[in-house]
Amino acid sequence: MKTTFRRTLKSLAAATAAAGIIAAGATAASAHVSVDPDDTGANGYSHLTFNVPNESPTAKTSKLEVKLPADTPFTSVSVKPVEGWTAQVITSDLPKPVTVAGATVTKAPSSVVWTADEAHQLGQNQYQSFSLSVGRLPAAGTTVTLKAAQTYTDGSVVNWDQEKTEGQPEPQHPAPSFTTTAEDGTTASAAPGAPAAEPAAQVSPASSDAASVWGIVLGAAGLVLGATALGLVLAGRRVKGAGRESGK
Repeated sequence: MKTTFRRTLKSLAAATAAAGIIAAGATAASAHVSVDPDDTGANGYSHLTFNVPNESPTAKTSKLEVKLPADTPFTSVSVKPVEGWTAQVITSDLPKPVTVAGATVTKAPSSVVWTADEAHQLGQNQYQSFSLSVGRLPAAGTTVTLKAAQTYTDGSVVNWDQEKTEGQPEPQHPAPSFTTTAEDGTTASAAPGAPAAEPAAQVSPASSDAASVWGIVLGAAGLVLGATALGLVLAGRRVKGAGRESGK
């Protein structure tokens, strides 16, 4: 009985370790600079939150630069303070004049740079959120791409600037982006006679992927635990049966 129990514990430990490796691998694969807008309504304002993980095993993240769109520029950009980080909003001349809310714009914020002091640089297994308030957002259906550059203390720079292509695998260093929707308070027009579409639940792609991964991991762990429990019960019955036979 003791030998069987020891073997069961070893199997359980191995299964738990394997589940941990799967989860860690999934987390590492999905870690990248991303943006989460709290509102995507056209012609409105939004708070954009950039989540920045440190991915280097030897260096710390010391700077982040986010480039703002020039073809659909934001005329208003405000930065939320982050302890230990200084922020600079850089304004530049646009390649060509753009009309925003009926006004001709020739100059607009072109990038935001956050720089950490030594005590607040991001180390291993750390991340930081950076927030902007921006407006106005462009017309519905516009993909707003916000390319980012992450600088490490060893001098290396990771450029998150690869654009996603529908139907293709996600690139190694995808640029943070989001797509604008209909202006708040309005609904997209449907073809005459077409039934109204049911509202779809909006789920963050990162959250959906993470939930799927953890569902698989937990499901596998549950199967292992169930099989382990069954093995212990059967082993106990065999031992008890052997005891009765020897006592006759």
